[in-house]
Amino acid sequence: MSLATMLSLFVALVILAAIPGPGVFTVVARSIASGFAHGLITVFGIVFGDYVFILLSLYGLSALATTMGGLFTFIKYAGAAYLIWLGLKLLLAKPDTMEVKPVHELSFFANFTAGLVTTLSNPKAILFYASFFPAFVNVQQVTPVEIGKLLLLATLAVGSVMAAYAYTASKASTIFKNAKTNTTLNITAGSVILGSGVLIATKT
Repeated sequence: MSLATMLSLFVALVILAAIPGPGVFTVVARSIASGFAHGLITVFGIVFGDYVFILLSLYGLSALATTMGGLFTFIKYAGAAYLIWLGLKLLLAKPDTMEVKPVHELSFFANFTAGLVTTLSNPKAILFYASFFPAFVNVQQVTPVEIGKLLLLATLAVGSVMAAYAYTASKASTIFKNAKTNTTLNITAGSVILGSGVLIATKT
């Protein structure tokens, strides 16, 4: 895998990550609701989902998707349902009376899982890794070292873009310090996450 190929793939991954979609919406919503740390954990979940797709692509994602189409459909709707559930929890959360605080019901594990299922159930990610990704990589001749490079490339490209979204969103949320704005944040974040779930469920 040449340097030019790696650079081209890096740019493609950055563009794919930067385009607003379920992944961006989920990271922003979690960062606004509970701060940068929770948003960053969500980013880790998203990147880990990319790892799964990279490995599946290298070992026959297209064939697997064709053979187990029903499973991929189930993953899509299960992921959508999970995001909708998280969104509803935020919408129904009771705000503190003095200041915005993290939503403790959504743990680091819950945020990681939210990021993971967002990627695994995102048709855009499935399409990219099943069809577009093999154009950059000869899946029949890839070596373990090159697999490591691909995972690192995905971490830098997707992780940096999503982390930037998380940081920006978390900084924006620090200006809100009362119960009224806390309620607004919960409604906004919950609506975005719920909307992401609906978007995944309805997108073909």
